[in-house]
Amino acid sequence: MSDAKTIEVYNQKAASYDDLVSRDTPDQDLQAFIDAVTPGGHILDLGCGPGNSAAMMQEANLTADAMDASIEMVRVARDKYGVDAKQATFDDLDAQAKYDGIWANFSLLHAAKSDMPRHLKAIHAALKPGGIFHIGTKLGTDAERDSIGRMYSYYEADELLALLKEAGFTPRPPRFGRDKGLSGEMADFIIVLSDTPKNA
Repeated sequence: MSDAKTIEVYNQKAASYDDLVSRDTPDQDLQAFIDAVTPGGHILDLGCGPGNSAAMMQEANLTADAMDASIEMVRVARDKYGVDAKQATFDDLDAQAKYDGIWANFSLLHAAKSDMPRHLKAIHAALKPGGIFHIGTKLGTDAERDSIGRMYSYYEADELLALLKEAGFTPRPPRFGRDKGLSGEMADFIIVLSDTPKNA
């Protein structure tokens, strides 16, 4: 995420966002990711927000790296959840075959649509052979700001699945849902867990 206004919204609302997403146990999507990743594996929470998901992954005996563009989200992750998060953008991901899994839960939707192909290629390169990738995004078309100023890029299901395949992923059947976010608005979403080839 490099949109300055979106980052500032998250800086201002880090505590409120943490209250919204905070939970003691993994939800169905996080549990599915944990179950899919190599036991004891090394994962990256890409756009970690307040770090609650990374903390739950650590509790599941995974080694968790975490990064977020919002310095206030990074502070919450460190101070409240004990996650060694760092401030970084999607463009800073340059690892090669480092991770067993990458978790990008409603974070990449803040990237420009024109940038998504290269971000997905960077994620694919950062995964070890057989690595697992989770992405959550909102359903729709085009891009626009929500009522509190965050920039969103929306994807139709077929569009997102095609992008994943073009980047070298093998998507599993997606999960669809509808939920209320930080802005209070209801939105349809898609969750996709994808595999990478086991042999590089």
